[in-house]
Amino acid sequence: MDTLLLKLMGREFRISCKPEERAALQQAVNIVETKMTSIRNSGRVVGLDNIAVMAALQIAHESLTGSNQDKPVLGLDIESIERKIEAIEQLVDASLTPGEAPKNASLF
Repeated sequence: MDTLLLKLMGREFRISCKPEERAALQQAVNIVETKMTSIRNSGRVVGLDNIAVMAALQIAHESLTGSNQDKPVLGLDIESIERKIEAIEQLVDASLTPGEAPKNASLF
């Protein structure tokens, strides 16, 4: 395990992580930093603890509802995922029913 030094809103945090998780963790830090900065700059929430809680709640809500208009949820395109799931379902159905070809079962 490596130790990664992270900086959020001017405060430093040391976090243990596997080397292969380092890039994803840094992306998470960037998302949290952006959200916290936005909340702080709005002037409606005061105090680092309150800003952190509001950022956590907003990020969790956006990831659950897909309501972040700037970026797809966690970097994922929900519509694309739904299409891929449907295509996989068609392929599975077709493999269970011999002689039938799947309809529009392209995964990409």
